[in-house]
Amino acid sequence: MFKKVLVANRGEIAVRVIRALREMGITSVAIYSKADEKALHTELADESICIGPAKGLDSYANPIAVLSAAHVMGCDAIHPGYGFLSERSDFVKMCEEVGIKFIGPSSDIINLMGNKQNARSTMQAAGIPITPGSDGLVHTLEEAQAIAEEIGFPLMIKAADGGGGKGMRRVESIDQFDYLFEQAQNETQAIYGNKDLYIERIIYPARHIEVQILADQYGNVIHLGERDCSLQRNNQKVIEFTPAQSLSQAARKSICKTAVQAAAAIGYTNAGTIEFLLDENENFYFMEMNTRLQVEHPVTEMITGIDIVKQQINIAANKPLDMTQERVKFNGVAIECRLNAENPRMQFRPSSGYINRLILPSGGLGLRVESAVYPQYLLPPFYDSMIAKVIVHQPTREQAFELMDRALYEVVVEGLDTNIELLDDLIGSESVFNDRIHTKWLEESFMPDWQLELEDGARDELEEA
Repeated sequence: MFKKVLVANRGEIAVRVIRALREMGITSVAIYSKADEKALHTELADESICIGPAKGLDSYANPIAVLSAAHVMGCDAIHPGYGFLSERSDFVKMCEEVGIKFIGPSSDIINLMGNKQNARSTMQAAGIPITPGSDGLVHTLEEAQAIAEEIGFPLMIKAADGGGGKGMRRVESIDQFDYLFEQAQNETQAIYGNKDLYIERIIYPARHIEVQILADQYGNVIHLGERDCSLQRNNQKVIEFTPAQSLSQAARKSICKTAVQAAAAIGYTNAGTIEFLLDENENFYFMEMNTRLQVEHPVTEMITGIDIVKQQINIAANKPLDMTQERVKFNGVAIECRLNAENPRMQFRPSSGYINRLILPSGGLGLRVESAVYPQYLLPPFYDSMIAKVIVHQPTREQAFELMDRALYEVVVEGLDTNIELLDDLIGSESVFNDRIHTKWLEESFMPDWQLELEDGARDELEEA
């Protein structure tokens, strides 16, 4: 087993990994930028080291700085969390070359699955269903136009690298195509240093269903069930559920079996997530693979009782999986809400500054909050806007919604703008509870009226003042 692990991240995920390491008796080392000197993860870790200035590219996403810190501190492994360097194959290759274990898959696998077009081609060769689209990368506008006319509209232009909605454009008709294709190319070049794009037909309306898998170095691959991540805004997940309520047992069995098949086909190891789009007839199509820990992994942990972070560490230490598929049991319903520092009244502009007063929900069975903020904490403007994850687990869907409603009611964050109103209203929505949603439901059906209500409420407040 590892003696000392560097946690190559910040915020709530760094805290999450540090806690797992402490429970396993492994020394943890936190890295931090100059903006994070007083961050919670630096206080909780056994040791810590500053790796650079506030900007992420110069600190947390700087491979040389992170690897140098691991060497100086005498670490024998690195846990990347999610984001930053977690899916950088070049960083993993550097770790492999200097003999520091990367807690995740190999650089070859990350390189294969990190490029979405490569992943599509690999999955297609393995017999995994993929959405209709371009057979390879698309480099010129003329080539893209021909493919678009062949597969039809609406369609999606996507960057081959990265995620989180970057380099992605939805195109409704040929009239929009030229402008949006060039816009996607420019954004992809600016972020990833290339113009590698591919095109795929949009499945609409669709559900976003992902399957959590674990795989060891001995050929054992299991799944930990599915998550429904269809509640999204700007291709960013807002609330996640497990199990997916509307999924039939036959479809659930098939999609989970396909995820295991996909992971086995590429010789995958460690934790990963296979993401699918599901149409109205329960046909599903491979979308992408995340070769890392997911933000929403706690909901899976809640219904299975399996600590995914500890499993990652054990697998990286060459231990075989200590369970079979038959031993994985699924119990109850779990929900995760992402509490973000952003202003819904101003196009969800990120918010930063001092947290003057903070109350996060607590008490009761089945409630879990993961965060790295505290009262009087200065939330820096340089990083992701998520400040906490609220997770509930209950025997039934109705009880889970009731507990989440109570938990969100208790949230108080003074000094910052947050999306708490949106989360509260979504949990109170009849359409959400009855699972009448899809990946565009939030933007197309919910947000327009909700935004008008916000504006009306703001006007009323001004008049009263």
